Amino acid sequence: MAEQDDPATAFAARPPPEMPQLVRSKDWSRTPLGAPETWSESLRLAVDIVLSSGFPMALRWGPDFILIYNDAYKPILGEKHPWALGLPAREAWSEVWPQIEPFHRAIMDRTSEAVFTEDTLLRIQRYQGRWDDAHFTLSYSPTPDPTAPGGIGGIFVTAIEITERLEAERQVRETQKALNQANAALEAERTFLRDLFQHGPSFMAVLRGPEHRFELANDAYGQLIGHREVVGKTVREALPEVAGQGFVDLLDGVYRTGEAYSGRRLLANLQRQADGPMEQRYLDLIYQPILGADGEVGGIFVDGFDITERVAAEEALRRLNDTLEQAVEVRTRERDRLWRSSQDLLVVIDTGGTFQAANPAWMTVLGWAEDEVVGGNHLQFIHPDDRAAAEQSLVSAANGGFPVLECRCQHKDGDWRWISWIASADGDLVYASGRHITAQKQAEEALANAQTALRQSQKMEAIGQLTGGVAHDFNNMLAIVIGSLDIAGRRLQRGDAGIETYLAAAREGATRAATLTQRLLAFSRQSPLAPSVTGVNTLVGAMSEMLLRTLGERIELETVLAGGVWPTHVDANQLESAILNLAVNARDAMPDGGKLTIETGNAALDDAYVAKEVGVAPGQYVMVAVTDVGTGMSAEVLEKVFDPFFTTKPVGHGTGLGLSMVYGFAKQSGGHVRVYSEPGRGTTVKIYLPRYFGSLEEASNAARPSVTPPPASGVEVVLVVEDEARVRQMSAEALRELGYVVHTASSGEEALNLFDGLGRIDILFTDIVMAGMTGRQLADALRQRVPDLKVLYTTGYTRNAVVHNGVLDPGVAFLPKPFAVADLALKLRSVLDG
Repeated sequence: MAEQDDPATAFAARPPPEMPQLVRSKDWSRTPLGAPETWSESLRLAVDIVLSSGFPMALRWGPDFILIYNDAYKPILGEKHPWALGLPAREAWSEVWPQIEPFHRAIMDRTSEAVFTEDTLLRIQRYQGRWDDAHFTLSYSPTPDPTAPGGIGGIFVTAIEITERLEAERQVRETQKALNQANAALEAERTFLRDLFQHGPSFMAVLRGPEHRFELANDAYGQLIGHREVVGKTVREALPEVAGQGFVDLLDGVYRTGEAYSGRRLLANLQRQADGPMEQRYLDLIYQPILGADGEVGGIFVDGFDITERVAAEEALRRLNDTLEQAVEVRTRERDRLWRSSQDLLVVIDTGGTFQAANPAWMTVLGWAEDEVVGGNHLQFIHPDDRAAAEQSLVSAANGGFPVLECRCQHKDGDWRWISWIASADGDLVYASGRHITAQKQAEEALANAQTALRQSQKMEAIGQLTGGVAHDFNNMLAIVIGSLDIAGRRLQRGDAGIETYLAAAREGATRAATLTQRLLAFSRQSPLAPSVTGVNTLVGAMSEMLLRTLGERIELETVLAGGVWPTHVDANQLESAILNLAVNARDAMPDGGKLTIETGNAALDDAYVAKEVGVAPGQYVMVAVTDVGTGMSAEVLEKVFDPFFTTKPVGHGTGLGLSMVYGFAKQSGGHVRVYSEPGRGTTVKIYLPRYFGSLEEASNAARPSVTPPPASGVEVVLVVEDEARVRQMSAEALRELGYVVHTASSGEEALNLFDGLGRIDILFTDIVMAGMTGRQLADALRQRVPDLKVLYTTGYTRNAVVHNGVLDPGVAFLPKPFAVADLALKLRSVLDG
């Protein structure tokens, strides 16, 4: 037995620790810690603890975490020792400092008492030019120091590297796994071989001894012999019917000589089913000797296939070959007869486009004889406009495609005939068949022309209905305006009092005409929208009082405002008008009174929903629904509900533009409208507006109270540009009444000439659509001279000068015509004060 080392001797043999000497000899005055004689008692004690510890320990002291470590810590540093002694931790461990700094800060800030991690992965560079993925068990503990801010002077770090241990454990696991991916493979191989033998496609058996006793037989062998039990029996016992057919003699020869046998054998008698008839089977056989360790034959491996069906097929093939020449001749005659009698154009083309053969139908359909076609290029018969498609079809067919081509082919008399071709390739040749479809094309063209004429007729009927409806309603309104003004004028001439009634009637007629115009613009999606982020709950809530006054006492109003409704980006004024229109329609559908419900909520329109709608995109929407319990609508009425000037109201009770306006506004806003109704069961109209993906706090206040504008100062200057004289005069007079200094111009060119002599303009109030220079062009030209010039646009129809995609351009102030003086005052003041 070997002697054990003396512990005292072994300890004495160890080299003396290096780090105490290095710490004592280092010039600490050049570090943030200063000379050792200035160190606090806590720092001195902490250094002594680190240097005397047998564990890998380090001290990181002060706000810079200056590094002091012991001998056991040196392997962790690698080539960074002794360079790292006295350095800030962020320099010594720069590559991992972002990862470990939070531990240090948490302890120094007293947000954590201590930190302990069992397995921390640090990617460190301790040997030059090499990165190591090292695993550590780490302990970070605070080091108290009464002289330090916060009472903590530094951090004790105990770092035990466990990389090698983890690697060893991993290798043990992998070795165990490999021993297990091996045992399993061996068992799987055995299983595979057993399955291969038992379920193989060929019949197999193992015979042992000179008496040829069955040791194994697979499923296919059992199927061959009628699934009789043979294992443990000799061939003579198991298959008595094969006696005298030479099989046992062959087995005896293989066993005796050790030479294999293979060949085809006829098994004349085999009983494959109990009590069944004897059958003849053809077998491909292999008798392979099984040699023992001494080289002697110990058994025979039997392998083979039952080829009875294959032999029968070969015999049938021989008989078929005897008649093949005759069959080919018959098929050739049939093919030639089809080639000659077909009414379709048949042609064989090489891949270069040259005709190799053409059938007689070329003469019948296109007037070309076979010898006039063969040898020519296919493009010479095709209309120039169709040749590119014909070339592409030939390439597609040559590459294995099955193209279909409709093109015009030239008749010998110069006319063009429509032919529908289909083609496929066989080797280097393309076979094509063409059907004459000129009559079909002419019928399609005639049908298309008839459909175009029908659509034009329907369009003219719709335009007639539209213009007739507009004319009817405008005539009624103008009759009120003209008649009221005429009576007011007569009474004014006579000096009579009481003309205010007729002036009010004229104003009402004019206002109704203006509303009709706005509805026309909304229906045609030409109304300029000024969208803003809007909360529909706030908007509907603010409308409640106005709706109650409008609907009257016989209508019960209920609002159902869902929680968490998304904001939407929409023109709030237009949405108010749409809801008001729907509410009035609902009131009219309940002549005896009833309940009107306005509901809000979120909705998601999926692909399945929008597939049944036209012009609707899938996504998230804000929904506003108006429901009544009125008379409802039939299916026939629902089909026309958005048609302009279609109405179920009596003559003189509405223009029929209400729902058309709602539909146009929703579509122009990127949304959707759906109507549900049944006769006698009421109607629900749902408006879907796109969700605004921002916070609800951004939603603008939908309640916009009427504000009386402050009076003008009397010195603010307005330049009015309007090409319609009476409108220009009315606007100027209204502005002067409001206290503004007003200058006028009849065109953009005149305004430019006038501008230089005015000296000062506070705001430009201009029509957009004018002959020559537009209002937008005028504003752009004036802003080149006065960049901060304020502009208010007006027009009855915006075109696209300040509106794009149905929405006002950002920063554009707009007042639609016609406008009341109060509207002009409010808008002008908001622009000037904005």
